[in-house]
Amino acid sequence: MDEKKVAVLAYECSPENRSSIEKALTSNFDITFQNDPQSFQQAMSKKQYDVIFMNILPENGRKIDLLERIHDHTPFTPIIITCDSEDTMLLDKALEPGVYDVMAHPLSPATIKRTVRQALYKRQLTNELAYLRRTQDIVYSFDRIIAESDNFRMIINSLRKFASTDATILLTGNTGTGKSFLSGTVHHNSPRRDNPFIKINCANIPEALLESELFGHEKGSFTGADKQRIGRFEQADGGTIFLDEIGEIPLEIQSKLLRVLEEKSFERVGGNKTIQVDVRLIAATNRDLPHQILAGKFREDLYYRINVLPVHLPPLKDRSRCLAPLAIKLLEKATASMKKKNITGFTAEVLALIQGYDWPGNIRQLANTIERAVILEDDDLITLSSLHIPELGRTMAPLIQVTEPLETHERELILKALAENLWVQKTAARCLGISPRALNYKIKKFGITHQNWRKHKQA
Repeated sequence: MDEKKVAVLAYECSPENRSSIEKALTSNFDITFQNDPQSFQQAMSKKQYDVIFMNILPENGRKIDLLERIHDHTPFTPIIITCDSEDTMLLDKALEPGVYDVMAHPLSPATIKRTVRQALYKRQLTNELAYLRRTQDIVYSFDRIIAESDNFRMIINSLRKFASTDATILLTGNTGTGKSFLSGTVHHNSPRRDNPFIKINCANIPEALLESELFGHEKGSFTGADKQRIGRFEQADGGTIFLDEIGEIPLEIQSKLLRVLEEKSFERVGGNKTIQVDVRLIAATNRDLPHQILAGKFREDLYYRINVLPVHLPPLKDRSRCLAPLAIKLLEKATASMKKKNITGFTAEVLALIQGYDWPGNIRQLANTIERAVILEDDDLITLSSLHIPELGRTMAPLIQVTEPLETHERELILKALAENLWVQKTAARCLGISPRALNYKIKKFGITHQNWRKHKQA
């Protein structure tokens, strides 16, 4: 990816300090030097800077006023003060929180480089934490994704390749098929993994606030805008932004989104400064975007711009081989979060129901159903009495169709799973949706044996 240069503005630098800054900040930086207040403020109004250097004296009230105006105008930009060594203590006590650091003359190139790097890193963390306020407990790894069905395995292999690129990805599919999780997996396995990953559901933001949410706004730009706000695109600079339900974005905002993708620049709401960003986009929708285009609700040029790497996620009913292992993984997550680790799996009839139901709500419905069952279950296995699927009624008997004694049916399921997995108990347990310990108990209960096991014991 093309690396965006860091924009630095320096005010009233002596020739020696200017030389030190230029030596410290090499090709990755775009440095502007200004020596009078008017030119300095004009530069501030025309461009968004990432770091600002100011030479200042504590008794110089004019510059302190200028500093306060800068901080009020662009509160998230780190400001580095330079001054004589005897002034640093007074300045440390008097300065506003917007000032990142105070550096004493003469300026060392090594110190400048280290301070700027730390200031940029702190700004990135501040931007990210402004939106990500809860702990993320998801482990994003392609190797841990359950892809037993051939169609889904091919999709995961494609996404693994797409992750190494910078191209825009469009994920389509029904609600609950895993679009949000897979977008995170792509980001966290990409070259941008150490930079922000920002998610926004466009359907959950009121239309009047969506533009501000995406692009930010300036203080006073509309009623209630009492301070400057950084938008999601600016926060995601250097990383990835995931726009879920992109088909819900109004046409007026779609044009601004198209410009960001084509020119990597935008202005905040109520602002006139052009802000450059380097962001990878992953978009998702459960809408038929070509149909939306015909209906005049989605821009055709934007569709072609986001449809670079299209990926359609099949519904859970079309990933039948994923159902049992996915259910046991969701069960493990639910029991861990609720501290009910005594629950080790599902009964045979529950597993048969899970594999026979079409799950119109996909993974989200399956996860919610299992979570509710864990809350209700008092036994060590999830039973029918704790499983609730409204569409099937209270008994849910039609999907089971057990005409033989329950133990006979359960024994046949276990034998079938063992045979299909070459009599490897650990693999068979995963397919059955129970723990290896629970399977071992049932094998002994039903007196199931196999010659490979006897040979293993004799060895």
